[in-house]
Amino acid sequence: MITVSEQEKVFHLNNGRISYIFYVMESGQLGHLYFGKALNRDADYLHMVETAYRPMSTYMTEGDMYHSYEHLRQEYPGFGTSDYRYPAVEVSGPDGSSLVKPQYQGFRILEGKKPLPGLPATYVEEPGEASTVEISMRDDWLGLALILSYTIFRDFDAVARSVRFVNHSKTPLFIGRAMSMSVDFADADYESVQLSGAWARERYVQVRSLGPGVTSVSSMRGHSSHHHNPFLALKRKNTTEQSGEAYGFSLLYSGNFLAQAEVDNYNVLRVTMGINPFGFRWKLEPGAEFVTPEAVTVYSEEGLNGMSRQFHRLYRTRLARGFWRDRERPVLINNWEATNFTYTEEDLLRFAKTAAECGIELFVLDDGWFGNRNDDMSGLGDWTANRQKLPHGIEGLAEKIGAMGMKFGLWFEPEMVNRDSDLFRAHPDYIIQTPGRSVSHGRNQFVLDFSRREVVDAIYVQLYEILSKARISYIKWDMNRSISECYSAAYPPERQGEIYHRYILGVYELHERLITAFPKLLIESCSSGGGRFDAGMLYYAPQGWVSDDSDAIERTKIQYGTSYVYPLSCMGAHVSACPNDQVGRITPFETRANVAFTGAFGYELDLNRLSEEEIALVKRQVEFYKKNRSLFAKGDFYRLISPFEENFAAWEAAEPDGQRAFVTVTRILSEVNGPYRRLRLCGLCPDRKYRIRGKYLSYEAYGDELMQFGMRLEDKSSGQVIDGSGHCEDFCSDLYEITAV
Repeated sequence: MITVSEQEKVFHLNNGRISYIFYVMESGQLGHLYFGKALNRDADYLHMVETAYRPMSTYMTEGDMYHSYEHLRQEYPGFGTSDYRYPAVEVSGPDGSSLVKPQYQGFRILEGKKPLPGLPATYVEEPGEASTVEISMRDDWLGLALILSYTIFRDFDAVARSVRFVNHSKTPLFIGRAMSMSVDFADADYESVQLSGAWARERYVQVRSLGPGVTSVSSMRGHSSHHHNPFLALKRKNTTEQSGEAYGFSLLYSGNFLAQAEVDNYNVLRVTMGINPFGFRWKLEPGAEFVTPEAVTVYSEEGLNGMSRQFHRLYRTRLARGFWRDRERPVLINNWEATNFTYTEEDLLRFAKTAAECGIELFVLDDGWFGNRNDDMSGLGDWTANRQKLPHGIEGLAEKIGAMGMKFGLWFEPEMVNRDSDLFRAHPDYIIQTPGRSVSHGRNQFVLDFSRREVVDAIYVQLYEILSKARISYIKWDMNRSISECYSAAYPPERQGEIYHRYILGVYELHERLITAFPKLLIESCSSGGGRFDAGMLYYAPQGWVSDDSDAIERTKIQYGTSYVYPLSCMGAHVSACPNDQVGRITPFETRANVAFTGAFGYELDLNRLSEEEIALVKRQVEFYKKNRSLFAKGDFYRLISPFEENFAAWEAAEPDGQRAFVTVTRILSEVNGPYRRLRLCGLCPDRKYRIRGKYLSYEAYGDELMQFGMRLEDKSSGQVIDGSGHCEDFCSDLYEITAV
């Protein structure tokens, strides 16, 4: 999948569907040629290099008025040698200069893909799944080596990139900017797509046209954040969900990040992605290495849906890993919205008994079970059972839940501590704080300094003690505040620019240690809902709590946006109580379930407060999901109607062979005397006949009709309902099953 023209020094990554082509310039730096639909492997592409005399530019060689880095498309550019755009790399040496001029040294091709030490990364399992080329660069003045890694996959239209820095000098170097990838596109005639929002409205789809200057999303909060996701897409202006060109850029990282698109004065577009350089300064000792997080780039000529399906397949099967990667996720019930902090063991057992009778498979005990924890003012850091609430401890409760035929799960917030805790009283120096300055709090808690191994060890010992003694199958790993006053007492002043990154490495390390010790443990990542819902966490936790907002109507937007990058199998999606805890909205029970089916399904309510009819409905929902969860988790997902643009949300999960599909249609507000509606489906076989079944609808049609003319909807707002046979209330949802006859 990788061919090299050693004479012209052109590198061509090609899996038959996409091509990524770059070359070595005469100056020794790397230039970019092409990224997109697959091109002929045997052709010569150096004629793609465009040079021209442009006034008021600076040029690399005296007497040459045509070659300026400012006007050449590059792969991993520096700053200060005639290129005035934002660079991918900045390193300062003993003289204080940050000029980096790496020169090409050579390459090697590896079959497969190497892991990244201490970092999440995509992987392969069989020979031939991927090929990797490593390009060696060197700046002799600094004594700095750069090894640029490019991996192309056989089965996915994606290229994974990362960079390794090695200090071969005898003095320390300081890395100020180390992006994971950079690519220069020949034109900027794109719209950018980002996933932005805030707590309880994470990953809303935002689209804007690119123009001269910089468009960027980032985080400086110590985690990827509710506000912006480490993802950026480019699409042509005529690209839709189903057709047209789209590029996706996703960073496998959970800390401070930057994703940036810069358009220069000649309409050339530079996309860079990596660790946010603000507040980052890494001291690279002689002989030491630094590795950037991995960035994954995807190309699609089948619109944004095509881009998303590539991410879904890759991340579901070659980023998520371990025991739970391919297994069906248990239907769970969480007690938080039902009880908050106030409960007894008897309350929990009554709660669990009804859940077991409904067929629910996993009971999750949320916040409040440990230390002196009756509110959010105390207890964090003391991971031992509160014997007033749980007289038999976690072991006893887990045993009783297991006797009901359910698995048992537990909530933790390992990265945080309250002042009112035994851990803080013993080690007040364990928190992140700047000496001599006041310390901000969030939710009355403080961030433990996970850049320090002894702090990670202290938490690991407590978690290991619980997990090794009780029958715990699942943990919900929460993280409820951002980092402030970032400073570590364990590091000297010149290394304080490393703390944000070292913190995330500590988070990854604790995950890895727990997975190694308890390989069958299912971890669900949570960060006040979606504050750290990123590709990096998927490597350790194959599912995440999408948002603290569990309202079904709000979730149509949140889950719609999340699906741009992340597969359904990783989206924790639950049926919650009404009126909803976050927005106070009352929605039909069916709507709540229909939206939640397209995720890792569960409940956030007290079943003992439901009517007999509602309990019967829960039993039917659980039975339905168990029967069909493999299709939802592993099928191809298609976004059909955007809730950001219409009064409806619609999406489809289809088996890859097109034999069966489920279509979810949710109307936000009711209408009167509206139009007839049809919905064009995707992923079906054109020459197969299908049976369409909805609550009030049943007919047969061929796949080509359903994809071209569309599936008729049973929306009773088409005209005025006078016979009582339909439903047209607000927040109504229909689920259609499409089955090949």
